[in-house]
Amino acid sequence: MDKLKSVLSGEESRREDRTILEAANEASTLGWGTRVKGFIACFVIGGVCAILGVCLLFIPRIGIILFIVFYTFGNICTLASTMFLMGPMKQLKRMCDKTRALATTIMITCLVLTLCAAFWWKNFGLALLFVILQVLSFTWYSLSYIPFVRDAILRLVAMCMK
Repeated sequence: MDKLKSVLSGEESRREDRTILEAANEASTLGWGTRVKGFIACFVIGGVCAILGVCLLFIPRIGIILFIVFYTFGNICTLASTMFLMGPMKQLKRMCDKTRALATTIMITCLVLTLCAAFWWKNFGLALLFVILQVLSFTWYSLSYIPFVRDAILRLVAMCMK
C-alpha cells in the first residue's frame, strides 16, 4: 500500500538514487497467479503468431513477409513468456549463463537479421535461412534448461557421424 501511495503522490519518480534495473525489478513483483497467467498469455500469443505466420506463407507476393513478421514476433513473445515465470532480471541473467550465452546470442542475432533481410535488404532467401537458424538456435536454447539433454544430443550426433 505504501508503494501505491508513493507512486500516486509522485514521490516514486523523485527517487533519483534508484537505477533502471531496480525500477524494472520493482515493477516485476507480480503474484504467482499473475505470473502464470502472463506466461500462458504470452506463450499462446507466440504460438498463435508462429502458426499464423506459417499459414500466411502461402499468400502470393506478401506471404513471405507476413510469415517472417509473424514468426519472428511469435518467437519474441514465446521468449518473453518465460520472463513472467522467473522475472526479467533472473531470465536475462540465465540467458547470459555460459551454457546459454552462445545460443542466446545466435538466437537474438537471427531475430534481428531475419527482419533486416526481409525489410531492409529485401532478400527473402536469406530471411528464410535466418528463420531456420532462429528455429535451431531457439530449440538449442530451450534444451539448455533440461539437464543433460544437450550433452545427450551431442553424443548422439557424434555416434551418427562415425
